[in-house]
Amino acid sequence: MQLIEVKAQAGYLWFRQGIWLFRRNPLAFMMMFFTYIFAMLLVSLIPIVGDFLPLVCIPGISIGFMAACRDAILGKPVYPIALIGGFRSYGPTVARQLVILGVVYAAAIIFAFGVSALADGGVLFDLMVIGGTITPDMLANGNESLAVILLIVAYIPVAMLFWFAPVLIAWHDVPPHKALFFSWVACWRNRSAFALYGLIWAALAIGTSFVLTLIFQAFSMGDAAITILMPISIVFSTMLYCSFYATYRGCFALPTATPEPAEPTL
Repeated sequence: MQLIEVKAQAGYLWFRQGIWLFRRNPLAFMMMFFTYIFAMLLVSLIPIVGDFLPLVCIPGISIGFMAACRDAILGKPVYPIALIGGFRSYGPTVARQLVILGVVYAAAIIFAFGVSALADGGVLFDLMVIGGTITPDMLANGNESLAVILLIVAYIPVAMLFWFAPVLIAWHDVPPHKALFFSWVACWRNRSAFALYGLIWAALAIGTSFVLTLIFQAFSMGDAAITILMPISIVFSTMLYCSFYATYRGCFALPTATPEPAEPTL
């Protein structure tokens, strides 16, 4: 395993590569994303543990999506069944380690929401457990705005720890505790690139939503806004997931010497 340090503009390259990768097989990636959402909804219906099992599954699911991205680059077919590849394709030891990592991730997420409760008394935490979305009226409340800021601040170190940890476990045979450490180091050393990468995706999502909302309001189409914004948000989310593989390729050497097609460069 070799860590690669990149400049800030690599964040823009990762953004472009995510879109490029999505365009190689958009229908397959969309189907994978729909399958993922549907499966997580079903898992969430399980009594008592259903609210936290989706969090536990995220590290393993992320490996499946990363493997699908790698297959798409190599011109191989991509199927939704690839989502569970992290739990079945690398042996029982890796599957167990991914489950352990998922439990730790769930605990870290709960901690991040617990930090936000210092500002709003647990409203955001209740949304995570019970379900629901953050509305503009909630953000207009000073306490909720502060809670969202605290949640973001608390989640950033969690994201750094877990960003590469699953793929390091599955593809590089790194133990979970070392995978968390190496993931943190990779994100920290390339923090300028990740900052630009995050800002681009945030600006794209917020800007698109803002412009479309203005258009809907101008033409009195408020009722149709959700119907139109939903598929757009799904496409954006799928492209974002594809770009996760680009960040891995940008920060670590390939796990094999297999050649891949040329990707967009700066």
